[in-house]
Amino acid sequence: MAYDPNNIFARILRGEIPCNRVHETEHALAFHDIHPQAPVHVLVIPKGAYVSWDDFSAHASDAEIAGFVRAVGEVARLVGVDADGYRLLANHGANSHQDVPHLHVHVTGGRPLGPLLLRQKD
Repeated sequence: MAYDPNNIFARILRGEIPCNRVHETEHALAFHDIHPQAPVHVLVIPKGAYVSWDDFSAHASDAEIAGFVRAVGEVARLVGVDADGYRLLANHGANSHQDVPHLHVHVTGGRPLGPLLLRQKD
């Protein structure tokens, strides 16, 4: 999947589309998901043009990586899910249903979330 500079997250970063901002740092932006799947559902995106964790880990600077990871933890604390637990989810590629070709982490919580994946019977 190639990076599309006109994807919705790139447009949010450029200020072309508004977002309900939760947190912003030099390297990351966090905002509420417009289609929340849990009582708390925040997206955290790096400010750089990265498609996935694979792309990000291979090409981002150490400062970008540290800043992004710290921002994810800060968001969990800011939205109050750090005490009772939360889920971090990042999709990559067609098999995971990645909808936007810009790395993003879903921070979800606020209720029991159940198992991550459905268990298959052998």
